[in-house]
Amino acid sequence: MLETVTEFLNSVWGTVLTFRNSIRIWDIIDILIMTFLIYRVLSFMQKTSASSVIKGLLFILAVAWLANFFDMNILSYLLRQVVQMGIIVIVVLFQPEIRKMFEKMGTTRLNTLFRRKGKQEIIVAVLKEITAACYAMAKSETGAIIVIERKVGLNDFAVTGVKVDADVSSELIQNIFYPNSPLHDGALIIRDDRILAASCMLPLSTNYSLSKELGMRHRASVGLSERSDAIIIIVSEQTGAISIANEGMLKRNLDNETFEKLLWSEILASYNRKDKNIIRKLKEKMDA
Repeated sequence: MLETVTEFLNSVWGTVLTFRNSIRIWDIIDILIMTFLIYRVLSFMQKTSASSVIKGLLFILAVAWLANFFDMNILSYLLRQVVQMGIIVIVVLFQPEIRKMFEKMGTTRLNTLFRRKGKQEIIVAVLKEITAACYAMAKSETGAIIVIERKVGLNDFAVTGVKVDADVSSELIQNIFYPNSPLHDGALIIRDDRILAASCMLPLSTNYSLSKELGMRHRASVGLSERSDAIIIIVSEQTGAISIANEGMLKRNLDNETFEKLLWSEILASYNRKDKNIIRKLKEKMDA
């Protein structure tokens, strides 16, 4: 028995050595890159309606295999033609998703929101100014769209507005969106701790399942969140209700407490545990 186990272990070790000697470092890198790409594509598709289409395509492939296994010639032939055109079908069906994926890849910034070392205090101060402005505008029913840029750069949308390049302050944000002011129409974009531009045009959402009650501000905000990882805050001109758009989702009619918790939660998601703890302590100290 011991000899059998020893022979088995020697056989396994020999196989491992053979594999180790035959594989190159570039093969490992190749596998890791492909694994990462497949993971990112599947993660991206999971957040869109494309996941349902993928399930449909997998079902067709399963039926094609069964048809071939049971010699169902006509069905097997038809499904083979469908599978052969699969690449074209995927490109046509997933065109919006593929476009969004490449847009994000092409515009991703190397730095993230407020990532400069030792600037945790600025994060807290900036978010405090933003929330104060939103509360004031909600009370006065002043319509507004505030875009907080993260990894995906928003230069393409910033150039459609007026360059501001000013420190973030509640008073300035309220003045920009004051009714009939020159910059009140459109969105305000914040990059790091600066107001980058105001009166910016945003793309409308292509999601036809959105409520018919939503106005242009909300649809434009959802549209930008579909094409970037930005956090967009919307204040309704009709009701003063505050909403947040992120990753194609719209969370509407938030009370002050829920809005603040959600905003901070989304911002902190970009940071490691150490930075999160520092930011939380600074926020608690400023709230006290």
